[in-house]
Amino acid sequence: MAKYNENKPVHTGDPVVEAKRACIEHRAYWMALILDEVRKAGGDMEKVGRAAINRCGCFQINENFKDKMTDPMSMKEFGAQFVAEPITFENKTVEITDDVMHVEMHYCPLLNAWRKLGFSDEDCALFCDIAMEGDRQFARDMDCEFALTKKIAEGDDCCDLCFTRKK
Repeated sequence: MAKYNENKPVHTGDPVVEAKRACIEHRAYWMALILDEVRKAGGDMEKVGRAAINRCGCFQINENFKDKMTDPMSMKEFGAQFVAEPITFENKTVEITDDVMHVEMHYCPLLNAWRKLGFSDEDCALFCDIAMEGDRQFARDMDCEFALTKKIAEGDDCCDLCFTRKK
């Protein structure tokens, strides 16, 4: 790890935001504990995790995004849906255009959960990358390239996600 990021939220005290973060943490508990049990049983935790999260991404892109969009391939509409509630992950929208959706996330409730469970920095970084399979599936479904240039789980100040329309 390059450096340790404490991953502390700036926006606190809002019961709705805290409830959303708690739900996301609960999801992260399930994910990490199931993957850890797969590993303990001798299975390929990473292969299983990536496949499952990819399947979840397929479901989410349709249920949570495309069904709410007038143009299911619109990067602007996708971006608006993706960052509709910016406080939970403390999102900062860098750019949303017809061709690009670039967002920074400055807090991660999933990472917070994995650390509460006592997982190593290396496991947390792997869980993070596995969890990003959902976003990678969003990109494939939207016919975009996906770049993740910074990760809180690897010590960066934010997760930097960029979806760019393929030319």
